[in-house]
Order: sequence, then structure tokens, then C-alpha cells
Amino acid sequence: MASGPNMMDPICLVENDNEILSVNQKALQILEKISQPVVVVAIVGLYRTGKSYLMNRLAGQNRGFPLGSTVQSETKGIWMWCVPHPSKENHTLVLLDTEGLGDVEKGDPKNDSWIFALAVLLCSTFVYNSTSTINHQALEQLYYVTELTELIRAKSSQRPDGVEDSTEFVSFFPDFIWAVRDFTLELKLNGHPITEDQYLENALKLIPGKNPKARTSNLPRECIRHFFPTRKCFVFDWPTNDKELLYNIENVSEDQLDPKFLEQTNNFCSYIFTNAKIKTLKEGITVTGNRLRTLVVTYVDAINTGAVPCLENAVTTLAQLENSAAVQKAADHYSEQMAQRLSLPTETLQELLELHTACEREAIAIFMESSFKDKNQEFQRGLVKVIKNKKEGFMLQNEEASIKYCQAKLDVLSKALMESISAGAFSVPGGHKLYREAMDRLQQDYCQVPRKGVKENEVLQSFLQSQVAVEKSILQADKALTDGEKAVAEERARNETAEKERELLRQKLQEQQQEMEAQQRSLQENIAQLTEKLVRERENLLREQTMMLEHKLKAQEALLKEGFIQKSENMNAEINHLRNMIDNTDGGNASWVTLVLDRFIKEIASVLSAPGKVLGHIVRGVSSLFKK
Repeated sequence: MASGPNMMDPICLVENDNEILSVNQKALQILEKISQPVVVVAIVGLYRTGKSYLMNRLAGQNRGFPLGSTVQSETKGIWMWCVPHPSKENHTLVLLDTEGLGDVEKGDPKNDSWIFALAVLLCSTFVYNSTSTINHQALEQLYYVTELTELIRAKSSQRPDGVEDSTEFVSFFPDFIWAVRDFTLELKLNGHPITEDQYLENALKLIPGKNPKARTSNLPRECIRHFFPTRKCFVFDWPTNDKELLYNIENVSEDQLDPKFLEQTNNFCSYIFTNAKIKTLKEGITVTGNRLRTLVVTYVDAINTGAVPCLENAVTTLAQLENSAAVQKAADHYSEQMAQRLSLPTETLQELLELHTACEREAIAIFMESSFKDKNQEFQRGLVKVIKNKKEGFMLQNEEASIKYCQAKLDVLSKALMESISAGAFSVPGGHKLYREAMDRLQQDYCQVPRKGVKENEVLQSFLQSQVAVEKSILQADKALTDGEKAVAEERARNETAEKERELLRQKLQEQQQEMEAQQRSLQENIAQLTEKLVRERENLLREQTMMLEHKLKAQEALLKEGFIQKSENMNAEINHLRNMIDNTDGGNASWVTLVLDRFIKEIASVLSAPGKVLGHIVRGVSSLFKK
């Protein structure tokens, strides 16, 4: 989908019927067709605060997501609008407009919490929309963020070291934007002008004191500071002072809106288009529309079964689907390229094997690009087997094509000879000599035929074998030859036959050697590309872990500056845990990589029949890449 999806209107992605969540199959079909990376922007906030208007503007429209002017929440569930990204070519912008929080008509507030958690899990940029100001009340209304530790898990099992699971939230949580609507205050602090971002950070400062009220007030502040490393704030003036226009804002032309509001809205959209990141999972796994589809289904299914959505489980489910598809995609590419570039029969087996090596290299690269979390290289091993079987299939086709072609040429070339034999042309004195001359000419003519293929000698040998009895009969009937001359002729014929058989054997041995060398190249290519992937994965993991550590250190420093010494010290366990993770990733990978490669090689060695010395040499060479 080079140009991205072309949705004219948004569609409900997650339906919320009587507070029971379900996924809309039509929306899933749309996501399934999007193979591009997605930038996912979700907006969440209290109902009737103008969330949908901002999302419509991001879609480049005045209308689309339903707007309302009554006290009832207009949007139910989570609605989706997929549009081509306006500034990132070959990317799709996915806009998620969520049901308004705090709807008085709802019975179970937990339903709001799940909507909030789903938005966090699905998006790469999370917009929290509120009105008037960021004050104590506004932060209290954001209590949903304090429930995320109960509603989302990074790992499927508890940590043995007691470190909170939420420590890793920063590795996959979205960027956070607070959009303050109908803002009427002056951006000043202690008489000095401040930016919108400074306004947000000041509002997130912790309140001194250990009393319950202070702890309660600080909880949403701490969660935002700890879970969302990248934070941004936008304030918006009233769109207009005319209530009638406000009630029908989707039908209002821009010249009827406040210029300041328009400027603020354009700044917001420009920031999103420029800075909103591609949706990724842990360790830099890029999310496409199709992958987003799997995440939605996995998370909603977990909620409906009473479980807590778990990123690790979702990634495992996604990896199984994606890696299976990656094997199929790579295998299909191999088959298509071989079929397109292979001209049967090939002159030699080496010609086919060299083309196989080139196509296999491309196929492995496609698999590596599309696969992730291939535990124990299960899917890569599967690809090795599939390509080996396909290669053998092409080799068989090549042999059959060669046999068919050679036999057809021999039939033409031997037609006159066969007719002469049938007519008794050689049943005369001196007939054996005439027959030998005819056979020599036939073999010379056969030798001149181009691209006979790998069965050239075998087909000829089979033909010659079929003529042994004929030649013997002609020889015995030739009255021009003495018994001694006949014996010499028979011996010469036997020697020629033996030499042909030896030549055929030499060819087979050469082809076996060529095939073994091709198998070695296949193993080396698999190892080389796997090694590159392991290096990239380690770099991504290190980058992610370092980012997490830097965020924790920055948060700890901020607490110290604000005078919260105990809270700062409480972060030491998380910080030490992250440092240990980095040390293990950075320092212990040489042996780990060697173990991974050694296991992989042993498991595919029986498939490829590669010599043990070659395998050991490859492993030693690869493991040296990871040594500092």
C-alpha cells in the first residue's frame, strides 16, 4: 500500500456495548491490509471536552469523528481513522478517538479504566484532553493513570528480584501530550513568562508532606513522571465566544474562529505530524497496521477473559503470526525468483546452485527483516528446510528438462542411423566400420548441441548402452574382419563403455562436491544474517535499557531537587536492576551468542549435511564479533 489507506470516514475499532468490549471485524480488515508502519495517535479525556475536533483536524477534515453539543457522550468505545501520513512517506497515521471518560450514564467506572489502558497500549502518542487549567482537580480526574500498574503488565510472570513490573513501562509507553482546552490563564510563573511545557512540568511537581491527602494528590503526578518520559503541553483558547457556533463547530468556517485558537490548533497538528513516532514495541519492533490488528485483538481478548493485558504475551502471539508469515513470504520470494531467473535446463549444476545461493540470500534477508522474537530460531530453521526442499525440487525439474531435451535431440540425430540399421545397411562386409563411423558422427553432432544440461552424459550413455547388442551383432556378421580383429573391436568397445561410465562417475562426484559447497554457503549465509540480526537486537535492547536508566536517573535527580529524599532513595532498587540488565546485555553476550549459534548450527547441520570443521570455524569467527 504505497499511498496508504483511503478511509473517507472513521470506523469503530473497539465497540463498547453495555460496557462489554468487542472488536469490530470491519475495522480489523482495514488494519490487516496496511503493511506500512503506523503512527498511532490516541486522544483520551472527559466527555464533552472537544477531543473529536482535534482528531478531525489531524485527519485534515472538519468532520468525521462525531462531535456533539449536548451533555451526552457522543463517542462510544474507540473509533479509528486511518489516513496517509502527511509528512512521512509510506507511513499511515492511525487516529484513535476514545469514549469520553466520566460519563454519568455509565454504571461501572472500571470500563473507563480499560478504555484508558487500551489507548495507552495501542498508541505511540497519547493525548490527554482537558479543559480550563491543569490544577489539583484536573490531576485528580486523571486518576486513571494511577491504575495502569493494575491494568497493564510488561512481563507475563513476577520478577524474582521483587522489582516492580512497571519499571519497564517506559520502554513501550507512548509519548504524553496534555491538551488544555478553553485556557484563559496567562502563562506566567512568579511573574515570569513560561512555556506551555514548563507550565505542565510545574503542575506535575510533587506536593510536600506525608499526609494521606498529599500522597493521594502526588500519585497521578508520580505516575505521569515515571511512566511517560517524553511529555508535551498545548493550551488552546476558546474557539469562539459565540455559543451557537460552538454547538456546530464542524460546520464553522475558519474565518469565524478565533485566530489565536486556529494558530494553536495548527501548531498542535504540526507537532504531531513532525514529532509523533512510529508505534514500536519493546526492543524496537516496528508496528504495522496488520500488527496493530493483532495487538487490538489480543488485548481485548485478555480483558474479556478477566486477565490483565500483557505486552510480553501480546508480542509472543504477534511473533508466532508474523514469523509464520515471514517464512511464507521468504519462501515465496525464493520460488518466484528461481522460476523467473532459471532457464531450464542449465548447462551445469553449478549454474543452478549459484542462482539458488543468490535467491536464498534474498529470501533469508526478507525473513530477517519481517521476523522477530524467533525463539530458538524455530522459524529460521523451518525456512532452511523449506528452501532446501524447494531447491531439490528445482534440481529435479532441471534433471527432467535435461533428460527430455537430450532425448529429443538424440532421437533426431539418431533417426538416420536407426533407419540404416533397420534397412540392413551395416549387414555387409565392412559394415562394422561404417557403423562405427556413423556412431562417431552422431556423438560429435550431439556434442555440438548447446545447453543439454546435467543429464547430457547420462542420456548419451543410456543410448550407447542400448546399442551395445546391435553393434555386437553387426560386428559378428562382418565377414571382412578376422576373429582377432573382432576380438580387438570388442575390447575397444568395452573400454570405451568403461571410460564413459568413469566419466559419468566423475561428473557425479563433481556435482556432489558442488552441492556440498552450496550447502556450506547456505549455512554460512544463514549464520551471517542471523549474527547481524543478533547484533542489531542487542543494540536495540541496550538502547532501550539505557533510555530507561537515563529516565530513572533523571526522575531521581528531580525528586532530590524537589526535596523528596526518601522517594529518591526508593528508586535505587529499580536503578540498580536496570544497571545489572545493561551489564548483562553489554558484557555477557559473546558466550550467549556462541551458544545460540552453536545450537542453531547443530539443528540444521543434519538438514544441510555440512562438515563439522566448517561449522566450528564459523562459530569461532562469529563469536569474536561480540568481544570488546
